[in-house]
Amino acid sequence: MATADATGVRTPAWRGGFGRLWSAAVLSSFGDALRGAALPLLAVSLTDEPLLVASVTACGYLPWIVFGLLGGAVADRVDQRRAMWMVDAVRGLLVACFALAVAFGHASIDLLIALAFALTTLQTLFDNAATALLPALVDREALGSANARLMTGQQIAGGLVAGPVVPLLLVVGAAMPFGADAVTFLLAAALVASLPTAVPERTPRPTGSTLRREIAEGLRTLRRDRVLRGLCAATALCNIGVGALIAGLVFLVTGWLGAGTAGYAAATTAYAVGGLTGGAASGRIVARLGQVRAVLLAGTVQTGALVVMGSVRSTVALAAAMAVFGFMGMVWNVNTRTLMQERSPAELLGRVSSAFRTLAVAGAPLGALLGGAVATAWGLNTPALLAAGFFILSVASLIPALKTDVSVVAPDDGATTAHAPR
Repeated sequence: MATADATGVRTPAWRGGFGRLWSAAVLSSFGDALRGAALPLLAVSLTDEPLLVASVTACGYLPWIVFGLLGGAVADRVDQRRAMWMVDAVRGLLVACFALAVAFGHASIDLLIALAFALTTLQTLFDNAATALLPALVDREALGSANARLMTGQQIAGGLVAGPVVPLLLVVGAAMPFGADAVTFLLAAALVASLPTAVPERTPRPTGSTLRREIAEGLRTLRRDRVLRGLCAATALCNIGVGALIAGLVFLVTGWLGAGTAGYAAATTAYAVGGLTGGAASGRIVARLGQVRAVLLAGTVQTGALVVMGSVRSTVALAAAMAVFGFMGMVWNVNTRTLMQERSPAELLGRVSSAFRTLAVAGAPLGALLGGAVATAWGLNTPALLAAGFFILSVASLIPALKTDVSVVAPDDGATTAHAPR
C-alpha cells in the first residue's frame, strides 16, 4: 500500500511489512556501525603490521568481487525473506562467538580477517535478496520513497547514533561492540522472519539451467538496458573516486588543512547530516527532474564539491562541501536502487542487482590505491581532485541514458527479459 504526502510524492505505508523491514535495516546498520568502528581499534591492538590491518578492510570488498554474482543468482532461486533471516541469524551467531573470543582473550588478527570475510560473503546474498524483496512489500510508485526512508534511517542509525555509543561500550569492554552487533543481527532476523510476504511466483527455470547460465542472463539484462548500463558504469567510476577520497580524507583534514581530529569529526558529521537531508529531498527532486536527470544533477554537483575540497584551504569550506557531497550522494543512491528495481524483471532482480553491485564495487579498492599514490606523489589534497576527475567521467557516461527515463518493464509485464531500450 502507498499514500501521498503533501507534495504528491507517493510514500509506502508502514503496515504490510515495510515498517518491519525498515526496523530490521536500521537495527542492522546500527550494529554494523558499532562493529565497523571497533574493528580497526581491535586490529591495531592485535598487530602493528599495516598490511595485516589493511587486510581486514580489503575483506570488506573481496567477497563482493568473488561471490557477488553467485549471491544474486541464489537470491533469485530461493525465498528471499527466508534467505535474509537465515543469513542474519548466522551472522549474529558468528559475531556472538567472536565477541566471546574477544572477552576471553582469544582474538587474533587471523580470526578478525576470517570474520570480516565471512560476514561480507553472507552479505552478498542478503543485500541482493533485500533489493529483490522490497518491490513485493510496497507499491511500485512508492519504491523511490521507500528506498529513501530505508537509506535515511540507516544513515541516522549508522552515521549519527552509533558513533557516540562506541566509546561507551568500549569502556565496559572490548567485546561489547561485537556483542551488541550480534544482538542487532538476531533482532533483525526475527523482524524479517515475521514479514507477511508470500513466496513470489517465478517462471520455471528451463531444463538444464545452471547457476552459470542464470548469472550470464543477469549480466546480459544489465548490458542491454541503456539506463542501467550507464548507471553501472557511472557508479563504478564514482566508486574509484570515492575510494580515493576515503583513503586520503584523514590526511587532507589533519595534514593539508591542519584541522586535527576535531576537523575530521566535523567533516564526517557534515557528510552524515547532508545525507539525511538528501534522503528527505530526493522525492521532490525526482518529481521535478525525473530519476535519470536527478542522478546526473547529483554527480555534477558532487564534482563541484570535490573540487572545493581539494582546492579551498578552509575547514568551513570542507565541511560545507562534505554536506553537499553527502546530500547529493543520497539522491544518487536512492534513485540508482529505485531504477534498478523498476527496470529489472522481477525474476531477474537479484541477478541484475548482483551484477550491478559487483561491477560497481570493484572500483573502490582501485581508487584507494590511486588515492594513496597521488597523495604521496603530489600532495595531500590531490586525492579529492583525482576523485573529481573520475566524477566528471561518471557524469559523461550518464548522458546517453538521458534519452530513456521510463521503466523498461511495465508493472504487469511478466516477460523474462527486458524490453529493448527506447
